[in-house]
Amino acid sequence: MNMTTSARVALVTGGSAGLGLALSRALAEQGWQVLTDGRTEERFADAALPDGVTAVVGDITDAEHRAHLVAEVAARGRLDLLVHNASTLGPLPMRPLAEVDVADLQQVWRTNIGAPLVLTSALLPWLGLADGVVLSISSDAAVNHYEWWGLYGASKAALDHVTLTYAAETGLTAYAVDPGDMRTAMHQDAFPGEDISDRPLPESVVPQLLALLGTRPPSGRYRASDLAVREAS
Repeated sequence: MNMTTSARVALVTGGSAGLGLALSRALAEQGWQVLTDGRTEERFADAALPDGVTAVVGDITDAEHRAHLVAEVAARGRLDLLVHNASTLGPLPMRPLAEVDVADLQQVWRTNIGAPLVLTSALLPWLGLADGVVLSISSDAAVNHYEWWGLYGASKAALDHVTLTYAAETGLTAYAVDPGDMRTAMHQDAFPGEDISDRPLPESVVPQLLALLGTRPPSGRYRASDLAVREAS
């Protein structure tokens, strides 16, 4: 296994919009080669991806798509950063746990925890070669209990656990980061008809994520708001 590029390589899932797109742009501006994915070509049509970002169209729950992502990493011979950002709220409108069934659970679980788990496993050789970082985008719903957020919150709690267990088992640096509320399409889906213009844009979280990657503290669960305080002190 040989590195074919001296540039740092990142794979950011769910990079056609929101935080994934903002982080992909920022990494490319810093000279990274960035791979990202999204479900359809149309989702990337308005993304205005900069040079240095390669979009791979597909669904992260699809095994052939994941194999395509692994092949793209293998062609570059290294992976310095794996970001699990692709996510789903599940069936909409969101409902209390008493009204969901196993099929609903499977839909959320496959995207939010199943795909990240097996994709990380497939990419361990390249992460290990580059002493890479695994960064999973979590949520405060992983540790708090909000009405109607049960399926999503449980999946994010599981993602936190799997991410940090990978760190324990492999020695890689791994983070689960709660970015806080953001003004994204997914957040709007959670609050249909409500004005969410008071939420910060996802671009506001990127400096904290870059600071985390730059300082590389011990593996663990972090809140972006706490990282901002540390940078300001």
